[in-house]
Formats: sequence, C-alpha cells, structure tokens
Amino acid sequence: MGINQSHLKQLENEGIYIMREVAAQFERPVLLFSGGKDSIVMVHLARKAFYPGKIPFPLMHVDTGHNFPETIEFRDKLVDELGVELIVGSVQESIDRGDVKEETGPDASRNALQTVTLLDTLKKHQVDAALGGGRRDEEKARAKERFFSHRDSFGQWDPKKQRPELWDIYNGRKNMGESFRVFPISNWTEMDIWQYIAQEEIEIPELYFAHQRKVFNRRGVWLADTDFVNRMDDEELETRTVRFRTIGDATCTGAVLSTASNLEEIIQEVASARQTERGNRHDDKRSETAMEDRKRQGYF
Repeated sequence: MGINQSHLKQLENEGIYIMREVAAQFERPVLLFSGGKDSIVMVHLARKAFYPGKIPFPLMHVDTGHNFPETIEFRDKLVDELGVELIVGSVQESIDRGDVKEETGPDASRNALQTVTLLDTLKKHQVDAALGGGRRDEEKARAKERFFSHRDSFGQWDPKKQRPELWDIYNGRKNMGESFRVFPISNWTEMDIWQYIAQEEIEIPELYFAHQRKVFNRRGVWLADTDFVNRMDDEELETRTVRFRTIGDATCTGAVLSTASNLEEIIQEVASARQTERGNRHDDKRSETAMEDRKRQGYF
C-alpha cells in the first residue's frame, strides 16, 4: 500500500509548528507520554521541531500502576536515549493519600482515577500547557477539541467555551491558574499514524505486533490475563494470537485477534477495519458519554 508522503509532510509540519508555538507561548509545558503509538509520534515530532537541540520540556507519564511491563520498559529506554526529564504521577500514591478510592468488582479499573493524579501532578509542577496525543478521529468527544484546548483553574474543559482558531493563529492567553491542553496531531488519523511510523522507521513497543498471549473474552472485548484484572469464574483463559491497536491501562485495554506481525500488515489491517481503535477500550463502554465526562473533569 503506497504512502502519501506529501500528506504526511503536511501533517508533520503542522505538528512541528504547534509544538514550537507552545515553546514560544508557555513557560512550563510538558509532553504527556503514555508509551502508546500517538505519544511516541509526538516525541518524534518534538525531536524534529527542536533539532539539533534537546526537547525543551519534560515528558510526563501518569502511571496507573496497571501498565503492561513492555510499556514501562519502552518508556524508560526512550527517556534514557533522549536525555530528557521524566515526570511520573502515580495513581497508587493518590490512592495511598486517600485522594481517590480504588474501584472494586470485576470491571474495576484505575483509568478513571488518572484524572485526579494528572491534575495534581500538573499543579505540583506548575504546568501551564500539556501536550497530548489526542486525535479527532478517535472518539466523538475528542472531535470537539481545538489545537489549544483551554482549561479553567480547576483543570476542567468546557467544549462551549473553546476559542476560535483561524489562519493558524493559536491563542494561549490565560488568567492566573488556568492552563491549556495542546493537541498537535488532532488532524491525524490512525492510518496516518501508522504510515508515518513506517515512513520514519519509528521504534514502537512489541505489544502492537501480533504475539501469543493468554486472554479472555468479556462482553466482546479480549482482555489480557494480568495480575490487575478481576477475572470472573465463567471467563476462561485462551491462548490467542493478538495485538493491541491502542495501549493503556491493562484492566481496560482490549486486544484484537490478529496475525499482523509487521508495519505493512498492520497498515493493511487498519485499512480494512470496521471498528475504531477505541472500540476495544473497555472504559469507553461504561456510558455513551464516558470520554466526554472524563474530559470535563480534567482528563486529557
């Protein structure tokens, strides 16, 4: 399958321009890093934006404590290669302090608890702009985002109060205590991400490629067998060949049955997919407005 290099170059230039705008307009920006493909592409864009200098802001990871080990290994290796600061916000520490309460039951997840940890970590480090890897094609709530997404002094988002963005002019003015989330790859699609990864030969975690793993089916979602998932008695483990289209908290990130073992095969698979990549995110199935509810509360 051919890659439209001019289209990808336009998206790359847009992302680099926005990152440079953030560096110019804000005093304490960070790049939110999950270890997933979108945040990895963001790091790659940041390296290009400020080359030959180092990336001029830290990476920030909100650690649920329920990550896939491969994600943490990849994160630490990349940070070491880049020589940049890594800020880690720990959901476990939020639980230990009593700021959030651990969920119970078979569908228990720490994904929703991330919001409190994220807001506390941003406040602790006086962050005024957090660069995120959200894309408008992912989910209907994210389709409402601007590139510069204004947040009030409580870190909350109101889609009705977002500022117009005309002629590539981005308004980062804010009052005391307010901040921004910035989404440089808003206009990218999942296909764009994969084609760019292939074109730029960007290293990604092995979780994205087909491998054998013990999984079980919960209401149509294949969840990995981990120490964090509360498997029910009637949920039988099966060894399947799977991969992950999106990587997040292991308790709610579903795998897809797949034999795609290289980038070309992944691109072909994405081209024929009839479900969005977040269709296998168990947390998004909690309600019709699950993502928007979390975003209003301060989720990225």
